[in-house]
Amino acid sequence: MKASLIAPFFATLKAANPHPQTELEFTTPFELLVAVLLSAQATDAGVNKATRKLFPVANTPQAILDLGLEGLEGYIRSIGLYPTKARNLMATCRILVEAHGGAVPRTREALEALPGVGRKTANVVLNVAFGEETMAVDTHIFRVSNRTGLAPGKDPLAVEEALLRRVPREYLGDAHHWLILHGRYVCVARTPRCWECAVAQFCDFKPKTPPPAAR
Repeated sequence: MKASLIAPFFATLKAANPHPQTELEFTTPFELLVAVLLSAQATDAGVNKATRKLFPVANTPQAILDLGLEGLEGYIRSIGLYPTKARNLMATCRILVEAHGGAVPRTREALEALPGVGRKTANVVLNVAFGEETMAVDTHIFRVSNRTGLAPGKDPLAVEEALLRRVPREYLGDAHHWLILHGRYVCVARTPRCWECAVAQFCDFKPKTPPPAAR
């Protein structure tokens, strides 16, 4: 994608959705951390279904620890890979209580030191909870960045670094939300919905997918 097209690309996404939000439900940084940790290889809808039952009962690190491993598993059993996620979450809560006074740390290094928290999760927490201009590259952002030519890269870190270089500063705070939502609902994996894409004119992907009736 030509550099001159990047600002209008994001201006168009912003006009359609001025205040994009994560689809994970949370009210505190800790709830967000839990939701993102649970969301790996799971849908946001599936995570929300589980946390709507979990958070009213336990939404602090100590409260999660008080549930015990089996108690926690009972709440998240519907989420894929729940045994591993439950163990990681319990270990994370123990570190938060013992090393951070029960608070979610605000540095990448401290976040990535938590079990089950990788770079993508840390970036989500830093951006959504603390307002930092980070780029959490998931499968949707990776696909959209490469397919459109916005920020091609061979792996998520390369795409993240390219996005941080190429996205205009005024759009950087919300860019990962716009790209995730665009990849989730329009620039989908198998058959991108080019015929209803508001930013198709800026995109390098060719040939554009015709509407179903034209195929």
